[in-house]
Amino acid sequence: MAMFIRVDVDDAIVRQTDGLAKKLVEVCPVNIFKLASDDRSVDVVEENVDECVLCDLCTQASPDGVKVVKLY
Repeated sequence: MAMFIRVDVDDAIVRQTDGLAKKLVEVCPVNIFKLASDDRSVDVVEENVDECVLCDLCTQASPDGVKVVKLY
């Protein structure tokens, strides 16, 4: 369980944009995202969430689809 941040993904928004799920997986330097079984959405890899460096690349790729929430 993450202690410092939470990553929220709005699947409806990610599914609306072709290739967005794959882009989220590619841009994250610490592998927080993995493709879901349908390849049009992502799953959050919970054990990697605390490795987040707050680079903002995922939120730049999908400002409405991904939110990084600081818990501290």
